[in-house]
Amino acid sequence: MKIKKEKPSQEFLRKLDVDSWSIWECEPSSFDWQYSEEELAYVLEGKVTVETAEGSMDIEKGDFVTFPKGLKCTWEVKQKIRKRYSFR
Repeated sequence: MKIKKEKPSQEFLRKLDVDSWSIWECEPSSFDWQYSEEELAYVLEGKVTVETAEGSMDIEKGDFVTFPKGLKCTWEVKQKIRKRYSFR
């Protein structure tokens, strides 16, 4: 299972109505996580490294990320993270 990361256009974010999504924040920390649903997330601030069985990915401000359903990972929040998210 792979995490998909991209730099979205403002038009792309508007089409998905990202401004209406819930906000999640987390101070620097490390924790294990498993996704029970697919999550779409747009990072508003911060930096995190997500470790999966396939390797690690750095995620930071401006990234649009898709986490697949069933993904098991470890989050290492390096700078306070603030993101908008939606499950589907």
